[in-house]
Amino acid sequence: MTQKVRMAIAGLGFGAEFVPIYQDHPDAELVAVCQRTESALHEIADRFGVPGRFTGFAEMIEDPDIDAVHINTPIPDHAQQTIAALRAGKHVACTVPMATTLEECRAITAAVRESGKNYMMMETVVYSREFLHVKDLVENGTIGRIQFLRGAHHQEMAGWPGYWEGLPPMHYATHAVSPVLSLAGALAESVVCIGSGRISPELTGKYGSPFAVESAIITIRDSPIGAEVARSLFETAHEYVESFTVFGDQATFEWEQTQGSGHVLHVGETPKIIEIPDFAHRLPEQIARYTTRGVYDGENEHLSFVQGSGHGGSHPHLAHEFVRSIVEERKPAIDEVTAANWTSVGICAHQSAMSGGTRVMIPSYE
Repeated sequence: MTQKVRMAIAGLGFGAEFVPIYQDHPDAELVAVCQRTESALHEIADRFGVPGRFTGFAEMIEDPDIDAVHINTPIPDHAQQTIAALRAGKHVACTVPMATTLEECRAITAAVRESGKNYMMMETVVYSREFLHVKDLVENGTIGRIQFLRGAHHQEMAGWPGYWEGLPPMHYATHAVSPVLSLAGALAESVVCIGSGRISPELTGKYGSPFAVESAIITIRDSPIGAEVARSLFETAHEYVESFTVFGDQATFEWEQTQGSGHVLHVGETPKIIEIPDFAHRLPEQIARYTTRGVYDGENEHLSFVQGSGHGGSHPHLAHEFVRSIVEERKPAIDEVTAANWTSVGICAHQSAMSGGTRVMIPSYE
């Protein structure tokens, strides 16, 4: 593919973070944006000079001048919009999670194969500077043989849009699941999960999920490594954190206990605080600055960006991988099979918790 990838973005809350990245990417052109609220649509489009403007997703994906769509809409819309865009002949990038049911995961993987287009789930953690650094430590032998992996995502969602209220914790688990499976280099095989604590009856009534915290043990395909993942969304006092820890026979990386206290590398029995480098040098120079800079200023910051500390500088890395996969006519790093597996871990974990901790096998999507 020689011409620039003509991109469109759907959803301009968190999605606005990607507007200047696609505009500045040497292999992309941002031709359209979509937002249901017309005033918000024009505010962002005017600010960045985006020509194509749509208030309806269905209308946008029929535009023949669009090659690919990046979906940043509410979770309940992800699966339907992804499938519709693929069937309209568009490549699709979608924020997490891929879907909310196993049936939707199967439908998306089928739609990818039928369309011949690329699908990428835009999981921020595995392109964060912390993850990229630890991946280097694994690959250069510093960690040694991985013995155990742990992921956690604790976030108070009070005050977020209504569809979040009472959401089962594991239904939004990819930030905790993705780093452990990525570092293990394999997909999940099965999961056992317990639910702990209780949220208010008002929240429980939304989805029928009573648990404040869900904690899961994951078995990994063809691997002796095990992983543990914990997740909370409501009524659990804790600083916001998306974290992972890697236990190795030579060294262990441990996520900082409180923000700013410093990540720790245990070499043998000796712990030391380590500095995490930025990875802007791995990007085209036109978008390298976006590892440390976002769209929103101090008076108008998007909550997901603020709480996630800019998602570890991951946004330009994600956009670059998606665009380059199209240009190079190859699968993106987080393709439909990987995305379905990571998403299904959470769905199956909640099933396990609701049935008293029974083991649930993760479906195969190959």
